[in-house]
Amino acid sequence: MSATKITFKAIAKLNLFLHITGRRTDGYHEIQTLFQLLDHGDTLEFETAQPGTLSLHLSDGPFSGKVPMDSNLVLKAAHALRKFTGRTDLGTRIGLTKHIPLGAGLGGGSSDAAATLLALNSLWQLELSSDQLLEIGTNLGADIPVFLTGRTAWGEGIGDQLHPVELETKWYLVVTPACEVSSAEIFSHEQLTRNSPAIKIADFLAGRARNDCEPITRKLYPAVDQALNILNRFGEAKMTGTGSSIFLTFPDETSAKDVDAKLPDGLQRFVAQGINAQSKGFFNE
Repeated sequence: MSATKITFKAIAKLNLFLHITGRRTDGYHEIQTLFQLLDHGDTLEFETAQPGTLSLHLSDGPFSGKVPMDSNLVLKAAHALRKFTGRTDLGTRIGLTKHIPLGAGLGGGSSDAAATLLALNSLWQLELSSDQLLEIGTNLGADIPVFLTGRTAWGEGIGDQLHPVELETKWYLVVTPACEVSSAEIFSHEQLTRNSPAIKIADFLAGRARNDCEPITRKLYPAVDQALNILNRFGEAKMTGTGSSIFLTFPDETSAKDVDAKLPDGLQRFVAQGINAQSKGFFNE
C-alpha cells in the first residue's frame, strides 16, 4: 500500500570555508567550499491532496513567519517536479515548520527544496533516479545538490561538483544576527575577491582557508560584524556562506553549550552536531 503522508527533516549546513576562484560568463561564480551538514533543521509534512492541487501551509516555528510565499523554493520544487514528469495531475498539501533562519547562509531554502523533491518522488511514486533529481535541483539552486546527496562534501564549480568527505565529529555554536544578507548583493560587489587560488583539503585542515565574502559582509552589515566580534572572544569565529550566520567549532557538546551560556540574551543561536551523512530523512512513510 502506498504512503499517503510523509514527514521529512530538512537539515542545515555550514560552509566551513568559501573561496571564490573565478566568475563564469553566465554570471555564476566558481567556488571552493566544504559543506558541513548539521543535525538541525526544518520539518516538512507532505500528504496527498486533490489532483492538481499544490498548497503550502506554515506551522508554528521560530522563523515560519518570515517565509516568503510568493517565491518559496518548496512550491517551486514541487512545480518543477511535476513539469519534469509531465504529471500536472499530481497534488499535495505541504506543511512547513521553519527552524532554520532565512538569509543566514545555512541553506534552509535549498534544504527545504531538496526535501520536497525527495519526499514527493516517494509520495507520488515517480521513481526518478538520483541523477534526475539532481538535474531538477541544480536548476533551482546551487546549494540544493548537497542536500539531495545528503553528505558532507567538498564542493567546487558553482557548488554542484561534490566530493563526499568524512570529517571528525565536531559541535557548532551557530549565531544568527537580526538581519538577512543578500547573496546577490555580496556576489555583485565590486570589491569582492574573485581570484582566490585553488586549494586542497589538506590546506583547509592546516588552517589555510577563509571566507572570501566575510570582509564585504562585515562592511555592509554591521550586525554581522558585531556578532563576529562577540564570538571572537571565545575562539575563531567564522561566517558561513554569504549569509548572516557565524559559528564557532568545538570538540564536544558541553564545550559548545558552555560558551552558549555566556552569550548575551536576545542573540539568536543554536548548538548542533556536525554529521557526515543524513539518514534517509523520512520520519515515517
